Amino acid sequence: MNIRLFIKPYCPWCHKAQHWLDEHGIRYETLDVISDAQAYTEMVNLSGQRLAPVIDVDGQILADFGPDELEKFWAKLARK
Repeated sequence: MNIRLFIKPYCPWCHKAQHWLDEHGIRYETLDVISDAQAYTEMVNLSGQRLAPVIDVDGQILADFGPDELEKFWAKLARK
């Protein structure tokens, strides 16, 4: 699986997403959309919005979410 998490460093929802992924032993790449303009542009293109966090799991996108939405998204991915 290729997992990328687009974050803003000061975003509490982003920290919660990282914590959830870490707790579940999921390896992912973190992209800071504040310090990396290319990552920001890609996040907007993938999600259609400017809000973080955004997670890309092999082309499946979840945008502007909290831990509950991430858990449901992950369960749906596991069923595929």
